[in-house]
Amino acid sequence: MTEFAFTCTGVRADRFAAGPTLVFRLRIAATGDEPVHAMALRCQIRIEPAKRGYETAEAEGLADLFGERSRWGSTLQPVQFAQVSVMVPAFTGETETDLVVPCTYDMDIAATRYFDALTSGEVPLLMLFSGTAFTGAGGFRVEPVPWDREAVFRMPVATWREMVEQHFPGCGWIRLPRDTMDALLAFRSRRALPSWEATVRALLDESGGAAPAPPRRFSLTGITSTTSTTGRTAP
Repeated sequence: MTEFAFTCTGVRADRFAAGPTLVFRLRIAATGDEPVHAMALRCQIRIEPAKRGYETAEAEGLADLFGERSRWGSTLQPVQFAQVSVMVPAFTGETETDLVVPCTYDMDIAATRYFDALTSGEVPLLMLFSGTAFTGAGGFRVEPVPWDREAVFRMPVATWREMVEQHFPGCGWIRLPRDTMDALLAFRSRRALPSWEATVRALLDESGGAAPAPPRRFSLTGITSTTSTTGRTAP
């Protein structure tokens, strides 16, 4: 059986993608000198929040996900980020390939809420691999990529913010139920308000609420999912 090893060597924001997209660079090594004709690779990416420290402002932003800092010993569990597939072309010995990960700025998604709460530093990621490899010198044979293949990587928070800025410069995003959206649209039409920002500010003024403090970059108020994951999912 061919032994496979995986390493993530870098990540970049894809500035030419239609939507927010990260591109991870993978290095794949195979033992022996037999060629690998192709590999159908699956990768599950998780955030490992317990493997970094947090400033006070970051801890406050993560309260919806993990609760108060005093509870983090039990609540700071891995969070599912993405599950993607890639076809790796033929190689012998070692190769590198891009792993393209479409992202979202939906603040109902736990991973997005986590990224948004961070102000600096790195995001500890765990990449779990599985799949099928087609190998052999004369003809080919089918081999599984074992489920225990994995790689750790620390993604700079700046890379995530760069990606978001490319698609949502200086803005946030919120998802509302259809009836609430219809009511907001009717309110905006009645008042002949020029923008959604003006609509929300008018509602805040009518409610007597104080004007919000200037938000930090990319911040957004929304309902946040607290779903986390602690085990591998089936391919």
